[in-house]
Amino acid sequence: MNSGALDPVILGPALLAGLLVLSTHVPLGRQVLQRGIIFIDLAVAQIAGLGVLAAHALGWESEGLALQATAFSAALLGALALYLCEKRWPESLEALIGTAFVLAASAGILLLAGNPHAGEHLRELLVGQILWVEMSQLSPVALLYALILPVWFVFRGARHPLLFYTLFALAVTASVQLVGVYLVFASLIIPALALRRRPRGSLLIAYAVGVCGYAAGLLAAALLDLPAGAMIVWMLAAFALLTSLLMKRAPAAGSA
Repeated sequence: MNSGALDPVILGPALLAGLLVLSTHVPLGRQVLQRGIIFIDLAVAQIAGLGVLAAHALGWESEGLALQATAFSAALLGALALYLCEKRWPESLEALIGTAFVLAASAGILLLAGNPHAGEHLRELLVGQILWVEMSQLSPVALLYALILPVWFVFRGARHPLLFYTLFALAVTASVQLVGVYLVFASLIIPALALRRRPRGSLLIAYAVGVCGYAAGLLAAALLDLPAGAMIVWMLAAFALLTSLLMKRAPAAGSA
């Protein structure tokens, strides 16, 4: 166990990145579950990642404007395509989302064929590098989310399919570059899944599950010297399971 790894200079920005991701992904994840399109986050995140990989293949800087424009454009086009699929083939939407994910993932591998850093790029896309997030990376994401959240809650973005897909694409594109595809999926689905049968107060509890999962995952990863992204996923699942069990017992205790 390495207690010296508890460096706030490293863990602080990483935790802030997690809180930022949760701010948009918890409400978006609840809507994903209600719509029954569980794998849309994987598909859109992978499409956004494809834009990032395409920018890398072209030799653009990792934090340059061209890279960001490519990633956001790819995600928006992918989200628009899925929106049109929902209108045209609603009965096959989940299968089409899965196909989009596989195509984007395969295209990424083809783009990086022959690239000596291909494995590094793919690993960073999937698992992320949350422990190496810097404060300078968080400011533009915080600004974007500050625009997304009022539109979602005030203008009820969940009620408008096209608006939902657009906001979803914007949020996921920003977060996948901070925490990777796996944590994007976990942040969207796991907290929402824990409270799927509890309509009242579920949003705040889902936020609490997410915060506890990220904090515990970062601490455990630092102390045990394990990959942070993978540890956070497991901690999110553990807190979600604990919350789900407590929610099941609460009605029974109240009726006794």
